[in-house]
Amino acid sequence: MNIQKTYFNTNHIFYKLILLILLFPASAKAQIQKTEPPFWYAGMKNPELQIMFYGKNISQYETSVSNNVAIKNVEQTENPNYLFVTIDTKDVKASELIFSFKLKNKVAFTQKYSLKERRANSADRKSYDSSDLIYLIMPDRFANGNPKNDSNASLAEKGNRALPGGRHGGDIEGIIKNLDYISSLGATTIWSTPLCEDNDKEYSYHTYAQSDVYKIDPRYGTNDDYARLSAEMHKRDMKLVMDYVTNHWGITHWMIKDLPTKSWINQFENYTQTNHRREVIPDTHASKIDQEICIDGWFVPSMPDLNLRNPLVAKYLTQNAIWWIEFADLDGFRVDTYNYSDPAAMANWAKSVTNEYPNFNIVGEIWMHNQASLAYWQKDSKIGAIKNYNSNLPSVMDFTLQSQIGSVFNDDTPTWDGGLIKFYNNFAMDYLYPNTNNLLVFAENHDTDRMNHTFKYDLAKYKLAMTLVATVRGIPQIYYGSEIGMGGDKAKGGDADIRQDFPGGWAGDKNNAFTAAGRTAEQAAYFDFSSKLFNWRKTNEAVHSGKMTHYIPENNTYVYFRYTDAKTVMVVFNNNVKEQVVKTNRFKENIKNYTSGKDVLTGKTFDLVSEIMLEPKSAVVLELE
Repeated sequence: MNIQKTYFNTNHIFYKLILLILLFPASAKAQIQKTEPPFWYAGMKNPELQIMFYGKNISQYETSVSNNVAIKNVEQTENPNYLFVTIDTKDVKASELIFSFKLKNKVAFTQKYSLKERRANSADRKSYDSSDLIYLIMPDRFANGNPKNDSNASLAEKGNRALPGGRHGGDIEGIIKNLDYISSLGATTIWSTPLCEDNDKEYSYHTYAQSDVYKIDPRYGTNDDYARLSAEMHKRDMKLVMDYVTNHWGITHWMIKDLPTKSWINQFENYTQTNHRREVIPDTHASKIDQEICIDGWFVPSMPDLNLRNPLVAKYLTQNAIWWIEFADLDGFRVDTYNYSDPAAMANWAKSVTNEYPNFNIVGEIWMHNQASLAYWQKDSKIGAIKNYNSNLPSVMDFTLQSQIGSVFNDDTPTWDGGLIKFYNNFAMDYLYPNTNNLLVFAENHDTDRMNHTFKYDLAKYKLAMTLVATVRGIPQIYYGSEIGMGGDKAKGGDADIRQDFPGGWAGDKNNAFTAAGRTAEQAAYFDFSSKLFNWRKTNEAVHSGKMTHYIPENNTYVYFRYTDAKTVMVVFNNNVKEQVVKTNRFKENIKNYTSGKDVLTGKTFDLVSEIMLEPKSAVVLELE
């Protein structure tokens, strides 16, 4: 025997084994580049989980999974880099699964996959409702809590506060640091515009063109930072609403660069933009081509239109939404461009989410200015039932009311159909809605004209608008900064002008409106009124869910009552530039045996026996006694 040769062979085999051991995990890691959802939760009502594995030619492998978990379906597409594996998680406890990928009956590599424990009572979480006040934030423009993340090496657009439409550096940490400010205003809920990654080369700060929907944009923070924001809010009995986008992604989304299948997005022979004519969806006379272009056309060239009729896409978006609810412990959704997608697919999406969370509220952006058109899209609508359609969408945004607020309070000499009668006519159409308490009411948002600019920074008109929003039926929503008098001219400065930086959100700001000591006298006047009104609203059930009776406006005044069996609130508007006397005998139906009312804003008591005198351009909110 040649001992030296045997020693060499033994060592040679040993080193080859070591090399294989070292290389095997590396090849496995390279084989699967993405797994989505990245993990899941045990005990979901719907036990079917569709896992997308992405990697070079991954569809050539046979798949199996450990723990006796059943694989219900394996779906390949024309792109060999994708594999969609559906498993049954029923009765599977929180555990770590192992997926094995075989080629020619040999395991080529494995992939770990976690099923995590859900929070206690996760399915029964309470959502936002008409007892809440929603504070809408554009995070890039609110507060820069961590200047170190203003730019990111992996993302195209860098921080540049000098550029009106650039990235200014606001982030999740900035929101967390100012939660006490938001709470002191009387807001109970935060709706932030999207926070997931947006890798557009410019104008990425709005984040509606997302490039990764499982990842918070690093310029805002991390996924854990988002979960921490939710936790910090819950410590303060506040709620977090995610702005979710089902209609489109950004052109830079990693899946758009390597489509799983051509039908993942809606595509025409030539680029086709939506006609924005959403009236064609319920229209019984609409042509098929008009409907197709409305639903399948792209919002803009940088936002590919997702095809929710494709079951893989629909399942992907449903699971992504549920994943964020579980991961970040969310309290609700606001869904962007809701009625730009296939109506049946969106109804299924909303139903799938609310099946898992029966109390979960979702408000859809239905930007239409007709009550019947809006009502069509609310869950259990009798208008929708005419076409055998139920959206399953709990809430819609009341754009009809929003569009009137600016014009009404600027109208000092109304005509027969102008001025305050617009509000009366708006609420007179409430019979069309299945649930008026679940309408989102607002004077402005991140896409509309800034109300303070519309009112030419007239504090009295701001007070009128906020009094209306705070006391009518529905869920009130306000827009960051208006409570300190912020404005902006969209016609002149574009979107960037209505999305200015909150003063005090950046180190070195000369004016810090987050603190009472830092506010100017004008800012304090706006804030003090707002805080008093909104904190009072938190305490009064009559304006949360009470009935409403209103009276036809006379002499540019408008009176309505919100009431329960226990409480009655009387709201009186004087939209005149002169003081006005309002006779009370007309309102006996609601005043009943009450003799006086205390104004929650001034503390002044009004005698209700005969008349009420109102200052010019003012309103009183009276708790009847």
